[in-house]
Amino acid sequence: MDSSPPSFLARHDFLIRRLHSLSGLVPVGAFMVVHLAANASVLESAASFQKNVYSIHSLGPLLPVVEWAFIFIPLLFHAILGFVIVGGGMPNSNQYRYGPNYRYTLQRGTGMVAFVFIMVHVFHMHGWFHADVWLENVVKPFGGGQFRPYNAASTAGLALQSWAMVAFYLVGVLSCVYHLANGMWTMGITWGVWTSPAAQARASKACTGFGVLLAVLSVAALFGMRSVGEGENLQKAIQAEDQMYQHKIESGQMQPNEHKRSVNDE
Repeated sequence: MDSSPPSFLARHDFLIRRLHSLSGLVPVGAFMVVHLAANASVLESAASFQKNVYSIHSLGPLLPVVEWAFIFIPLLFHAILGFVIVGGGMPNSNQYRYGPNYRYTLQRGTGMVAFVFIMVHVFHMHGWFHADVWLENVVKPFGGGQFRPYNAASTAGLALQSWAMVAFYLVGVLSCVYHLANGMWTMGITWGVWTSPAAQARASKACTGFGVLLAVLSVAALFGMRSVGEGENLQKAIQAEDQMYQHKIESGQMQPNEHKRSVNDE
């Protein structure tokens, strides 16, 4: 008989699993919903999306601090602990064929896909760090750092012109949406919000409806963003973005950025 003391994770299993489920909803899940909603504003116009980007970047030097404190650190906590949990469980959908068991398997599978997608997405669009020298000399030669905050929709649209990249984003975003929607349902069970079969069934319908709506929003935003990078749409977007940038400089709302260049200058 093994008399060794239980591990730290085993001793604090109750607390750790609840912190894991909570971090998936707040702040990570909440940020994802806001992020997708902001991206969907491109369906109205490139200028609407640019306005949202300016609102985010109005934080200035505080932006990286906020990102790390409320997005990246909670995300890494949730992801690393998720991998630990996955490593200790074996999906058995081939042995027991019923809905919740498939959802168990998909929850963990989409979690791993989502983590890889988010890491690639951040590199692809932002290059991981807010440093222009780093972007120009290290990241861009490898296809990263494509997004520019002063030409937001146009650069994002250009970065999505490859159908292979669109397919990658489609799989990644839908994995994130499923992981959040189903995670909300399992979180309710973990925290004892819905315990009876009837309550769980109602919650399942509500979470499914939320997931479907978020999936439609995210897919529409993805293809809407891609369309901005095509033909006349691209030139119109660049013109609107450059006019907004110039207006902010002339009105004194922000200082000129020496690294700002119009997409047309390249």
